[in-house]
Amino acid sequence: MVNIPKVKLGIVAVSRDCFPAELSKERRTKVVKACELQNIQIVEVKTIVENEANVLKALDELKNADVNALIIYLGNFGPEGPETLLAKKFDGPSMFVAASEETENDLIDRRGDAYCGMLNASYNLGLRKLNPYIPEYPVGTSDEIAEMIRDFENIARVVIGLSKLKIIGFGPRPQDFLACNAPIKPLYDLGVEIMENSELDLFESFQQHKDDSRIPSIVKEMEQELGDGNGYPGILPALAQYELTLKDWVENNKGASEYIVFANKCWPAFQRQFGFVPCYVNSRLASIGMPVACETDIYGALSEYIITCATKLPATILDINNTVPKNMYENNKDKFSGYKLNDLFMGFHCGNTPSSCMKNFEMKYQLIMHRLLEPSKEPDISRGTIEGVIRPGDITLFRIQRTADCSLRCYIASGEIIDVDPKSFGGIGVFAIKEMARFYRYVLIAKRYPHHGGVAFKHAGKVLFEAMKMLGVRDIDFNQPPEMLYKDENPFK
Repeated sequence: MVNIPKVKLGIVAVSRDCFPAELSKERRTKVVKACELQNIQIVEVKTIVENEANVLKALDELKNADVNALIIYLGNFGPEGPETLLAKKFDGPSMFVAASEETENDLIDRRGDAYCGMLNASYNLGLRKLNPYIPEYPVGTSDEIAEMIRDFENIARVVIGLSKLKIIGFGPRPQDFLACNAPIKPLYDLGVEIMENSELDLFESFQQHKDDSRIPSIVKEMEQELGDGNGYPGILPALAQYELTLKDWVENNKGASEYIVFANKCWPAFQRQFGFVPCYVNSRLASIGMPVACETDIYGALSEYIITCATKLPATILDINNTVPKNMYENNKDKFSGYKLNDLFMGFHCGNTPSSCMKNFEMKYQLIMHRLLEPSKEPDISRGTIEGVIRPGDITLFRIQRTADCSLRCYIASGEIIDVDPKSFGGIGVFAIKEMARFYRYVLIAKRYPHHGGVAFKHAGKVLFEAMKMLGVRDIDFNQPPEMLYKDENPFK
């Protein structure tokens, strides 16, 4: 992954002056050792923060060590003013955790009272209007704190990534895709930059890459990746030319940002002018952490990038597309055990899912575009998809979206892809999410979400939920169990 931040964790222990600072120091060292045993790299800041002068000294240590994600550790009660000032002054996401007491045999000289101190810290954080990560139960032993830090590393990667992200778009939203509209203000609220361009800008740059000396090496990469699935080798040079066009656009237009994703218009004029379907290139860029959302879906690209940062794995964007036929359900009852028919749906797109996320794959042509653009001839300008069955396993369906009045909301739903042949075309899989029918009606429809959903290829709901909270997204939906009614859900149905 070349397009996501590297998180460098640092831990600072704090101590209230009427408690022994040595206790915080010893407990901090135990946390660092627990992190090392769990292969979590962390910088141990030596300064114990008891006052504001210590805050400045700790900040210097953090800066010199290039720390960009801070754990503030209450080894004892902690000083609420200095510890929260440290979070305010630190340039990056922070986390507050506290030490639990260690043994019943030493609750006089070595009782730290961090359980109580955490309450004071939270109150002062509110006064300063700070929003650090505080775990579900933020008090624990060194091993337990290390596990919390592991989650924070992933959460921090999302927060840091968005603070340095630019989304580059080409072309307006297609006809009948108003759901993909993207007001800019909510992006700025997240710290995300936006650069919107014409399709002509992209086409001009593509033309300038004709006969680029790097094209043969990219074609070779593609041939190696596709292997026996290289169904249309003749289209690879044009696809390689397009991939180089996008990569060079990144290098020439990063500006003050560090990370780039794309949201590009991809039909129908694209095929007529460029001469291919861009899906395979989109899949390759997603594989390196640079997702390219189709249909100029800017918030779709943002969703994919958040997933990539949260998981350190490639993501994809799919249409929440079609129902599973009843006879398919009946014929595969053993594989669908535990799921109702309306818990199931098929996730589909033309062919933008990375090959590493596919059970099988092959270079093909886009059937829908073929019958629209060249129905009476062999596939030509509709070539360029990577198609096959998406691999079975755990998934998280996620999307962040703006509302009509420019506020932000998101949904997170855990589920899985079932190992059942979808018997269809495109990049496609059979998805199962508990209580999907109700989630579909009372979240996706009721809250006006578009048809695109970002897919994480693991259960990542915990990290995504906390990252959204840190980013200030307050409207977070999930697939609720039957005993928990959605707003406006009829209780008498």
